Amino acid sequence: MTPASLANLIDALRVLPGVGPKSAARMAYHLLQRDRTGAARLAAGLAAALDNLRSCARCNNYSEAEVCDNCADPRRDPRLLCVVEMPVDLNRMEETHAYKGLYFVLMGRLSPLDGVGPREIGLDRLLRRAQDGVTEEVILATNFTVEGEATAHYLGELLKAKGLKVTRMARGLPAGGELEHVDAMTVAQAFLDRKPI
Repeated sequence: MTPASLANLIDALRVLPGVGPKSAARMAYHLLQRDRTGAARLAAGLAAALDNLRSCARCNNYSEAEVCDNCADPRRDPRLLCVVEMPVDLNRMEETHAYKGLYFVLMGRLSPLDGVGPREIGLDRLLRRAQDGVTEEVILATNFTVEGEATAHYLGELLKAKGLKVTRMARGLPAGGELEHVDAMTVAQAFLDRKPI
């Protein structure tokens, strides 16, 4: 019979995306048998994150302060507001060094089948943020999945109805990509999104 504390650990690990009962058990046994130091670091890291992190009052990203470093940075262009699904998307945008405006993180995307509607993605906060009198353009940078496209369409229509300029991040071929290795939908979208040179 599995001790209660081990069963609780396995059950706790199952909250991670893509982790089923067997994977959770393997992780639990690994942490207990081979990496107790790592397990302690994991527990401490989770506890610290839960204690210290909150939503930024302006962009909804995780922050240890009322307003995150991005939103507080006077060098960022407050006229541009880029809407992304998750903090990892914001991080990816920042890695490019191509965007110098501000962000709003939805913390998800519309997915009616999963019970995720406008309220769950903070639509009211986004509307207040976008109508702050400073924002001139809202850039929708949701993922190019069915849910991401639906979210971009819904947000775009709503924001345009409020009189805001709304743009969508372009899709296309990856740098260094060869046409023969790219799916037809991406090629078609790259063709439609072409621009003059």
